[in-house]
Amino acid sequence: MKSKPFFALFGASAMALMAAPAYAQSADSDEIIVTARQRSEALQDVPGQVTVFNAAAIEARGIERPADFIAQVPNVTFVEAQNAGTSFLVIRGITQARNSEPSAAIVVDGVPMTQPAQFNSELTDIAQIEVVKGPQGALYGRNAIGGAILITTKKPTDTYEGRVMVGYESGPGWETQGVIGGPIAEGLGFRAAVSYFDTEGHLENANTTDASAERDVDPVEAFNVRLSFLYEPTPNFSADLRLSTDFMDTRALYYVIPDFFAGGVPNPNFNDPNFTDQPINLNNSGKNEREIYDAALKLTWDFDAGTFTSITGFNSVQEILTGDGYAFDPFGQSRLAPPFDFNQSQFLDVQTFTQEFRFTSPESSRIRWIAGAQLFSTDRYISTGNMCDVADDGVIPLYREPFPVYCFAPGGFVPHAQISFLADSQEQFAWAGYVATSTNLTEDLELSVNLRYDRDRRENTTETPQFYLTAGGIAGTQGQVREETWDDWQPQVILRYAANDDLNLFGSYSRGFRSGGFNQTGVSTAAAASGLFGVGDLFDQETADTFELGFKSTLWDGRVLFNGSAYHTTSQGSYYFIFIASNSTQNLGNIDEIELQGLDLELNARLTDNLMFNAGLGITDSEITEFADPLAVGAKAPLVSDYTFNAGFQYTLPLNDSGLEGFLRVDYNRIGETVFTVPFRNPASANNFLEAEPKERDPVDLVDARIGVQNEAWSLVAWSKNLFDEEYNSEYSPGGFLFKAQPARWGIQLTRRF
Repeated sequence: MKSKPFFALFGASAMALMAAPAYAQSADSDEIIVTARQRSEALQDVPGQVTVFNAAAIEARGIERPADFIAQVPNVTFVEAQNAGTSFLVIRGITQARNSEPSAAIVVDGVPMTQPAQFNSELTDIAQIEVVKGPQGALYGRNAIGGAILITTKKPTDTYEGRVMVGYESGPGWETQGVIGGPIAEGLGFRAAVSYFDTEGHLENANTTDASAERDVDPVEAFNVRLSFLYEPTPNFSADLRLSTDFMDTRALYYVIPDFFAGGVPNPNFNDPNFTDQPINLNNSGKNEREIYDAALKLTWDFDAGTFTSITGFNSVQEILTGDGYAFDPFGQSRLAPPFDFNQSQFLDVQTFTQEFRFTSPESSRIRWIAGAQLFSTDRYISTGNMCDVADDGVIPLYREPFPVYCFAPGGFVPHAQISFLADSQEQFAWAGYVATSTNLTEDLELSVNLRYDRDRRENTTETPQFYLTAGGIAGTQGQVREETWDDWQPQVILRYAANDDLNLFGSYSRGFRSGGFNQTGVSTAAAASGLFGVGDLFDQETADTFELGFKSTLWDGRVLFNGSAYHTTSQGSYYFIFIASNSTQNLGNIDEIELQGLDLELNARLTDNLMFNAGLGITDSEITEFADPLAVGAKAPLVSDYTFNAGFQYTLPLNDSGLEGFLRVDYNRIGETVFTVPFRNPASANNFLEAEPKERDPVDLVDARIGVQNEAWSLVAWSKNLFDEEYNSEYSPGGFLFKAQPARWGIQLTRRF
């Protein structure tokens, strides 16, 4: 690995800043306050890379879903795939694979989001979003291996206020949002937020003849409600209760599989992530229905010695998805077993309880500390099934039981009968304890030493009926219980030096940890028979050790914030996804070691009173340095983009003396070359779709725009996403799976505030 250029570039940047003249931040500038270290402090004082979107930025940039803000964060990408609950978050080369834990701690109002299936949801009435990069396990625990995403909803206030928005979008579709809040009684306030979104979709289905096929494969109907209460009977106590629910009804599994052969020879478009010419052509449009219920209670007591906080959370996610099966062909035109067709179904049902206790010392102390404990309890059930489809009338969803009839009965195929069925239940109990300290060694030098221990025990029960285990060639028995415990220490050491009033330098070491988990029983046998490496009946934990050097600078009388850092990460046990065709299982494997090094640069500038500009550059150089198959050593890590670049400007123009103004905002996002898979030596087996030299997806260029007029009471906005209709695949997976990204969309929104 050649890490010197990155750290040399950082060093040159830091020296130039130290030599530059100091600019005091203007007294009337808006200081950005964040809670990245579980304390309220100025963004420029935080010794780490943090990208922040406050309420004004969220509204100005049209952030309504996670993909909207992730596109504007350097070195962070979001791969949308398969269905609403399957999306991959990648931070500085720390990846998330299908069926895996997230690559970052996602925390909403202090409560960790434990299920990745719920992340890709509507963002309504949000006060602030913070993206903290680099391992944050010492403060936020397991899964904070790549960083942390902190989402804060708007709280009740002591005055009545509200907002109503209605909009149209090009699906065609429409959306509406409503917010109202204010005091109920002395010391008690409430806030309610509701959103509804309904669109026919944007990706067309070429199939217009089959009864169950729809014109568009991606319609969405989403309904979200959140109710918050804030009780402050005394200056020293507060109780914050949040209740929310989210319903989504859409479709899934609208993959494109290029032909295996063309003209009698292997088709070069197969396994090519850049191939976009083949249309979606589905017999079964299928469905994807998701229900999420959340409850969170935060209790806070203030004492002279500090603040005690209790945070309790409960979450329930239930999701069913159905659709065509491989190779996603129209009815009667299957390339696998003509003239018969196949379809599939997956069901997820999971509930999680979380509890955290934390004591925080006063912020004014020379030595500041936080001590806390946290526990998680999760019950999870998942089933997947492949069915024989010999009638053009859609997919019947499977939940906890397979169909009573096996597909391959004497005399031929049986309509709506089972080919395979796999089911597992899992009980999980995890706990952690942590201490975080910050000490002012001198007036300009701060040392932070943080340490956390996480322990995660999981018990997996095979719920698959014995018949389907035997028929699928899976070594195992119904009712088989497997138990495993993963644990690790997560230290963090940070040194921050205030070179002057406008420049902070920092260096850090931190470790992140992500638990392992269970693949389907008997997978190790099937993987070995298929010539696959690093795949077993369970996948192991992942750890990441990161060294980072960075700077935070304030220039031009407080109008410019320029921050940057260089980092080097050694990831051991990184997840990767592999589909085993012989037993139709989706699995996770471990890559022994990956070296990651990179650079983050971020600029925010108010060039004039009316013109704002922002830009960000993220570079990640990844290399597999140890793997069970030597062929993969030296290759790029899967799902990691070489770089990201984003830039945006926002211009406002006063139109009269009563506060009416026009505005224009344009955002550009470029995602560099991306390899999606690990190299494999093309085994002569059912998995011969694997490639020894995976192809890169070419860079992707996306432009979003918003234009409108507004004042304090109302706004009228026209918007477009993917303005120039960039055509690309958001995901590629071995076996030729291509998942088309969203095309150009546009709409208009009218908002009234009161």
